Amino acid sequence: MAKLELKALKKSYGATEIIKGIDLAIEDGEFCVFVGPSGCGKSTLLRMVAGLEDISGGTLEIGGRRMNDVAPAKRGVAMVFQSYALYPHLTVEENIAFGLKVRKTPKDDITRLVDEAVTMLQLDKLKARFPRELSGGQRQRVAIGRAIVAQPETFLFDEPLSNLDAELRVHMRTQISELHQRLGRTMIYVTHDQVEAMTLADKIVLLRDGRIEQVGTPHDLYERPENLFAAQFIGAPKMNIFTLTDGFEALRAAFALPAAAQHCGIRPDALVIAENGVGPIAATVRLTEYLGNARLVHADVEGHGTVIIELPAGATLSPGMPIALAARPGSTHCFDKAGCRLPA
Repeated sequence: MAKLELKALKKSYGATEIIKGIDLAIEDGEFCVFVGPSGCGKSTLLRMVAGLEDISGGTLEIGGRRMNDVAPAKRGVAMVFQSYALYPHLTVEENIAFGLKVRKTPKDDITRLVDEAVTMLQLDKLKARFPRELSGGQRQRVAIGRAIVAQPETFLFDEPLSNLDAELRVHMRTQISELHQRLGRTMIYVTHDQVEAMTLADKIVLLRDGRIEQVGTPHDLYERPENLFAAQFIGAPKMNIFTLTDGFEALRAAFALPAAAQHCGIRPDALVIAENGVGPIAATVRLTEYLGNARLVHADVEGHGTVIIELPAGATLSPGMPIALAARPGSTHCFDKAGCRLPA
């Protein structure tokens, strides 16, 4: 069993508190993603789980056992870093086997484990190559292979795809997801990329300033953000947020918003061009972006700023054109004065 429990977990450097009391349970076999902006504490939290950072307060339990003072090698975890950290003078096979040899694993077991890993990661034909002869994606697969042969209960990934180009990132995302399905092990993955979080996770932990803002499935965070931060962090392009001041009281009536609502959120794909040019939001097109499968329209709304509308690719709008916007029924998100979600 590799259920992880973080109970009031804290991390401080001197008087500076970085992790400010995290309570979290990660179930056995779950794929959990820590996501948030730079500096939110997600990598620090992962390193605390790995044992690479001391715990200043609270308790970390893995499989029901307190791990605060347990050495990293005895926690049953293996970590894949953003940098591949491969030995340049060793081949692919030797890099993957290195940790096993250090632990004096029997030779037959080393051969079996390495062969299983290279087959799983499609590295069979690259076993004799050196890191300098590999692409970025291949090097990252070698680093993952090194973690696999350690046979951990829990895999820890610290932004492993950040150094790859866009196409390789998509490919490696798929491979990591398939790896999770094959192994069935607990995986904790750190990223600042909310697309990676949405596509990989069973559970997303959204962090800001060392605290958890929301925990849930990708669907939960996208469809029911608990606050304004979650609403605008999850989703690309981000949600449009209208503050219901005097100039936007028309929105309250048009969308039947509750009296307690002080902010109204509408995702770009939920905004539509109103028929006959009559709608609750008057705007002027600033520019459009053609994405192939869709067109993003940036429009200025007086007293608010810029909104983004996602329309079919064939939509024809030109800069300077006045438009009126409405929203699909049931697509609005309401938040109170403090920025907390209101019940539907």
